[in-house]
Amino acid sequence: MDGLTGRMGTGGGTTGGNTGTNRTLHPEARQALDRMKFEVASQIGVNLKDGYNGDLTARDAGSIGGFMVKRMIEQVERQMSGK
Repeated sequence: MDGLTGRMGTGGGTTGGNTGTNRTLHPEARQALDRMKFEVASQIGVNLKDGYNGDLTARDAGSIGGFMVKRMIEQVERQMSGK
């Protein structure tokens, strides 16, 4: 068990080892997240393509991820409020 996260796996959390934290619990959610990623990238003017996107700047990649998190939080808040 990982001492930092309490999850099964090898490694100490942020260094080394695969703790399985980057896997989707529901495979159908992976497609929805990919769609959201492309929608967000398009909305903020980042040219995202299928496959390798290693040419993205850290700023652009962070913007995409940040907006995705913001949108997911908004969705959960709406669900929790019953709207």
